[in-house]
Amino acid sequence: MANIGNAIPEKTIERLSEYRRTLLSCHKQGITHIFSHVLAGIHGITAVQVRRDLMLIGFSSDTKKGYDVKVLIDFISNILDSPQPMNVAVLGMGHLGQAITKYFNGKGLKLRITAAFDVDPAKVGQTIDGIPCYHMDRFEEIAEDLDISLVIVSSPTKVAPSLVLPIINAGIRGVLNFTSTPLNFPQGIVVENYDITTLLEKVAYFVKESEENERGSE
Repeated sequence: MANIGNAIPEKTIERLSEYRRTLLSCHKQGITHIFSHVLAGIHGITAVQVRRDLMLIGFSSDTKKGYDVKVLIDFISNILDSPQPMNVAVLGMGHLGQAITKYFNGKGLKLRITAAFDVDPAKVGQTIDGIPCYHMDRFEEIAEDLDISLVIVSSPTKVAPSLVLPIINAGIRGVLNFTSTPLNFPQGIVVENYDITTLLEKVAYFVKESEENERGSE
């Protein structure tokens, strides 16, 4: 995914999102301050990297007690979040689509899943985890009515390429693709292709390499 019109690198944006989730968890536990090396340890990186990321967004308030958790949450939120909540639609309400919807519901993010789409008669017209499910034929119409900005593609892989044109026609600005087929869009639409199979195979490969190295050193 290209770093479009933004001085903050993509990897930094990812880490800021991860920092915020950790900070929110700390805040719920009553933790008011956290040191950079503690935040770094939780995420398996160096304190230098944490400080560099925060300096990049203009945050450098590290006192003797560490970072003020609530202040840092608010600061990162001002960087990551749109002033207004963004509406999201899920395309494909199989097991994965329903799991994603259930995960995001109630997270308190400024990202709201407001609609789901499918072609299965057993799902269309139903409310799944509090989200109305419409037929994919109505996607462009509903996307406009509900002011949907982002979509999560969790359809069967073979169906995914047929969704590209409706997504473009609906004026969608961002796509998170969970299928194993990379989807390409014109400039102006931000897309992240997230292939779970590839990621799992990558992890398995490094586990295999580690095990082989351990056996070789015996």
